[in-house]
Order: sequence, then structure tokens, then C-alpha cells
Amino acid sequence: AEIFIVIMEDDPIVMMSVRGSDDIAMYKERMTKEHDVFLESLLEQGSYIKLYSYTHLLNGFAIHAKEDKVLHMLRNAEKVRSIHKDIKMVKHTTHTPDFLGLTTGAWPTLGGSNIAGEGVVIGLIDTGINPYHPSFQNQTSILTGPPTTKFRGKCAIGMHFPLSACNGKIVGAQYFARAAIAAGEFNSTRDFASPHTASIAAGNHHVPVIVNNFNYGYASGMAPGARIAVYKALYSFGGYTSDVVAAVDQAVEDGVDILSLSIGPANVPSGPTAFLNILELELLFATKAGVLVVQAVGNGGPSSSSTLSFSPWINTVAASITDRKYNNSLTLGNGQLLTGTGIAPPTVGGVLYPVAAAADICERNTTAGLFQSCQSADTFIRALARGKLIICTYTFDFESEAASIAIVADTISKIGAAGFILTMDPDIGSEQIKGATSTLQVPGIILNNMESSSALWEYYNSNTLRSRSGKAIRFRASGRILDGRVATYSGHAPVVASYSSRGPDVNNALLETADVLKPNIMAPGSSIWAAWSPNSEGDEYIKGQTFALLSGTSMATPHIAGIAALIKQKHHHWSPSAITSAMMTTADITDHSGSPILSQNKNNLLSRATPFDYGAGSINPSKAIDPGLVFNAYFNNYIQFLCAVPGVDEKYVRRAVGVGCPTERKEWCSDLNTPSVIVSNLVGSRKVIRRVTNVGDADEKYRVIVSEPIGVMITVKPEVFKISVNSSRDIILVLEATHRMNAYTFGEMVLEGDKNHVVRVPISVFVSSSIGF
Repeated sequence: AEIFIVIMEDDPIVMMSVRGSDDIAMYKERMTKEHDVFLESLLEQGSYIKLYSYTHLLNGFAIHAKEDKVLHMLRNAEKVRSIHKDIKMVKHTTHTPDFLGLTTGAWPTLGGSNIAGEGVVIGLIDTGINPYHPSFQNQTSILTGPPTTKFRGKCAIGMHFPLSACNGKIVGAQYFARAAIAAGEFNSTRDFASPHTASIAAGNHHVPVIVNNFNYGYASGMAPGARIAVYKALYSFGGYTSDVVAAVDQAVEDGVDILSLSIGPANVPSGPTAFLNILELELLFATKAGVLVVQAVGNGGPSSSSTLSFSPWINTVAASITDRKYNNSLTLGNGQLLTGTGIAPPTVGGVLYPVAAAADICERNTTAGLFQSCQSADTFIRALARGKLIICTYTFDFESEAASIAIVADTISKIGAAGFILTMDPDIGSEQIKGATSTLQVPGIILNNMESSSALWEYYNSNTLRSRSGKAIRFRASGRILDGRVATYSGHAPVVASYSSRGPDVNNALLETADVLKPNIMAPGSSIWAAWSPNSEGDEYIKGQTFALLSGTSMATPHIAGIAALIKQKHHHWSPSAITSAMMTTADITDHSGSPILSQNKNNLLSRATPFDYGAGSINPSKAIDPGLVFNAYFNNYIQFLCAVPGVDEKYVRRAVGVGCPTERKEWCSDLNTPSVIVSNLVGSRKVIRRVTNVGDADEKYRVIVSEPIGVMITVKPEVFKISVNSSRDIILVLEATHRMNAYTFGEMVLEGDKNHVVRVPISVFVSSSIGF
């Protein structure tokens, strides 16, 4: 038994000239009935279950086929355009308003923090929401009236989410789980879930972050005045494409302005091109409907070509670390100070406590791995453990998630110890520590480097008296753990996070590179305070808490969704591509100290970042609200792009999208009017045309400056131009290969306006052959 998504020949609602909600409802009902009649006339009763009818962005349905012959009959049936096998999707799983300059820049421009984003609805395809969290309590004194005249969503998420939970801040909530249920992987009816992405995008302003009775500061969404519509299609295991497609279809039908997806496929989809897998296709039609789509790039970094969001109509987000760090220290009895991490309270009283290794205070017949990792209170001799700092070891069990820091803390609490010190196993080294950002109730520190770990063991062994048999009989080593809950700020950020997936973008599962920049933009994604539900299933480290410190491109994505809401608030009629353009062309390529942005690589080594690490750069909200020029692209332009994809013919495009290639064909994918120039196969020379539109409030004169990639000579016309308000004009670049470099090289085109606008366009080129050979 398998699940398939079947696309029919007839157009969906988004391709029709439909006016008003009554017409939409009529067409939706008619299409749904046609799907039922088609299936009933073709297939035997009991051989299938129809899970969804898709009507708004796609005309089709998801079907759970119980017999092999169902697929055969569908493939040979008339009116079926294409069939896609359902696949699993994976989750790409405070200080940032200040870090991004929102508090002093964009928010005051839009009227203040509480109404920043007002009139905009952000739709989130996620794991649900807890409506009772303070980040989502309705601010009735500020948010009044309907969020937007076009939003038609509803709250229908279930018994744990009553209608009253749609409170003005949350304006829509629905769930989609039919594929998960059919696959036997949906085992909970609980509707509360981790609402972290919603709180990052549009959580209320100045909400106290209190965890374990300690105030870590105040949290705020990027657009506190925006409304939230949640479409639950993700669960503890991830999700299924057919559920996600149903959620996207419903969100666009409801009238959201922005869609945020912290989810993507586990691998590059099969087929001639990744641009036309079923989710990318669905998101293309969402863009046609005027909805900006923001998606996580994936957590496959630092490997190249690891992006899991592919298409130029999607704003794909990379993750950075910020300048905030939570460090901790351990003071030893010999005066030595060892540094590490551990968001934990200090040991009580500011006095030194005796230190004991777990191996020296456990039952002698205990398995070595069990006591070293401090995963069970039963192995300890309580009388010896009480009141001491216990040395535990971060072993391979933590890497495989057979052990966790949360259980270490629980063990320490149960045995009455004063705290714990987690040292590194030499065989593991200083890799990323799982659970290092957990907030702990007991004193604890992770010595996350071998130098500190070795220094502790040397001090401990030289101050522990042992019998001839090796048994510890006197513990003379001592120490105390300092407070790890107070953040420090370096100012040297952003830096591309090591886990953030990298370009170049790929065209297909063969990893052939594409003329598309991915990621597009970068936002904070590491150690982000965000709302959490105490009832949420999943991460054991943060069970029972109302806020959690989380990392991943999942965290970066709602930052961009929220900032897009600010732009949408000011420029309500801008196209999705214009909003993406505004964010990309104004992004920063230097950190807060003015140095070039760096990128974390393997073993956290740093190198200078490139557009394949951060896209156009790190988001700058204040500049993005007033970009000067934008690069627009529309549905027909994307069809022209698809018709230029290598290995994709017009028949395939028509079968996938429902429309054929336009008469005016484009020769290259690089001809798409994007705020970037990517040429993955430059042979000799190529002409690239970009069309800019003046969205400023005055006529402006621009000067064009080009920094050439190594191995490429670029001429540009015009070098100087004047452009009127709302007018457009072409910029022509001719790229000529001079040397084959056997690698991508990078440059940029910068348009400097006399009204202080600076428009930056990244250029990435792979020279395959030069004229000089």
C-alpha cells in the first residue's frame, strides 16, 4: 500500500479567472466531485482511499492505493496529467531584533514595534501552535479589526484547540495528517506542539523568557503586529508531501500573504529536474497567487550542493550564528579556570566542592559505558556522590542519542550531587555537542574541548588518593561551577553556521549545477530563544518548558518571513519577487565589525564566506524596506525559465505545469530576471540582461560598478543611468571567459544611487571553456 499524488489535466482555481469567494467555493466543490466520480468509475470499491482533493493551486488528489493495479489503472487513465509518489519530508530544525537593527531601524519607520507587520498574515506550515503561550496572547488594545480583508481562514484544529483560541493574533489553525495516518506513523491526536517558528516570525513584543525560574531577557517576533495562521502538517517523525501540499493549498486559498516552510525533502527528488517536483510545483502556483514563499535551505552543511530548496520562485534561507554566547567556567582548587558551556545555575554559596569521577563512586560491577555517561542514578553509591561535583564523559552514546545531557542533569539531581562536569572523550574530539544549549536546573558545565578536559583529568588524578587495587579512597580535588546563564556579546557576527546547507544549487538528483543562486539570503539560526509548548512531543532536552534555545535553518526561515511581513506592510502591492529582491539587494556581506562575513566549515574552522554560503548576504531589514530598485519576475517568466532547463522539453513542462513554453523562448536559465547572476557553464561569452524597476519615491541616477569573478571579463551597459519613479530599464552584462578556473569564482555588480540607495547583485561563474584555448 502506497500513497500517490495524482494531477489532472484540467486547470486549478489559480489558473482561472475567478471572482469572489462564492465562485471559489463553487469550483472547489465541482472539482472535488469530479475527482470522486473519476475514481469511482475507474477503481474498485475498497481498493483505494482518497485522502485529499487539491483544487486551488493544483487540480488533483492524494490517494492511498491498497493494491498494485490501482497505480497501473491510474497511469493509463484519460485526463491524468502526472502521478507523483508521496515522499517523507524532514524538519530543518530575543536577541535577534536588536542584532538585526529592527528596534532602531525598521520598527520605528513602520510606527513602532507593536504594529510592525500589521495587516499582514503569515502562514506557517509547521508542527502546530500553543494558543495559550504569552507570545500569542491577543493584544486587543493594539490589534483591532480583521487582519486583512482577503483572509478567509478558520480555526478547526481539534479538541485541544477550541474556536476561542483564534484570538485576533492567531487567525487560522488547521491540521493535515491523512497521509501520516494512512502510513501508520501518526500516533497522537495532541494538537499542541512546538510553536517556535510562529513566535520568531510574529510573536508578541517584549515577552519575558523565563526558564527554570530564571529570566533570560525578552523575546519578540520580527513582525509583532502581524497575524498568524498555522497549518499543522509536521509531526515528531517529520511529514508527508501530500499532507504538506494540502496545507499549502489551504493556506493560499485562505488568503495568507506569506508562507513559511521550515521543511523540505530528505534528498534531491528524482526526475529530469528538481524544479518540478510536486512541492516546488505547488509553491510555483502559490507564487502565481501572489504569496511569497520562504523555505529553509536545509541542515546538510558544510557540504557543497547540499541545498534542499531549489527553485528561483522560493526565497531560500541560510542560517548564521549571532554574537551572543553562553559560556561557563569551572574554578579548580589549584586556582585554574577552565572554560566551557552550560546554560546552568552556579554551585551554591561560592565555595569549593569535592570533585569525583563517576567511575570512582559507582558500583564496581557497573558497565563502564553506563557510569561514564552518568545515564542512571542506580549505578551510583549515593553516600559517596552526595554533595560532590561529578565528572561524566561525553561518549559516542550522546552522538547516537542513546544518552543525553538532560538525563545527566536528572541523574545528578536524583543522587544529591552538587553538579556535574562533562568532559570530552578523546575519540570524539571537539565536534558539535548535542544538547549543549539545553537550559539546566542543576549546576553543570560541558568542557567542550580536549585541552580543558585533559587539564581537569590531570588535576583530578593527581589529587585523588587510591588503594593498591586502584579504588579511590580520598577525594582532594575541588572546584565550583560559575553561572552559565548570563550571555556575552562579541560583536563579531554574523558567521555562516556549519550545519547550514550550501550551494551551488542543483538541477537534479545527478547534482548537475543550475543557474540559480541558493541560498538566497541569510538570517540568525543558532541558539535562538523561541516559544515552546510544555506539552510538546519530541525533544527530550526541553520537555515541559515554555521557551527553548534552538538552532537550525528552521529558526532562520521565520526571521525572513517576519521581515518580509514588514516589507509587505509598507509595500502591500509588491510581487513576491520584488520582496525577495529587496531583501537580497540590500543584504550585508560584512559582519558587525566591518570585516567580510566568515563561514564555519568542518571542525568549526573559519573561511571567507561566498554567495553559496549566504546567498546575497545577511538580511538588513532597515535597508530592505527602502531598496531603491527591485528585480521583478512573474509566472510567465518562471515558465520561460523552466523551458530553458537542460534536459527538460516543452512536453514535460506542459505535463507538469499545465501550460506550454511561450513563443518568446529564453536560451538560458540565467536569463531569468533575478537579483543575482549565476552561470554554471560559461563557454566563451554570454549576454545576460537584468531589468530593474525604481520603487523609490524620487527619480534617481545610478552608477554601475562591477567586480569581476576571476577568469571572467564583464562589460556592462549602461554604466550610468537615470530612472524615473515606477519606471523600468534594462542593464546588459556581457560575460567573457578569459581563464578556466575549474571552480566557481565570485564577483558582484553594485548600483550606487545618488539618493543613497545601494543595490548589490552577486555574480557566480564557472568557466568551462575560454576563447583563448
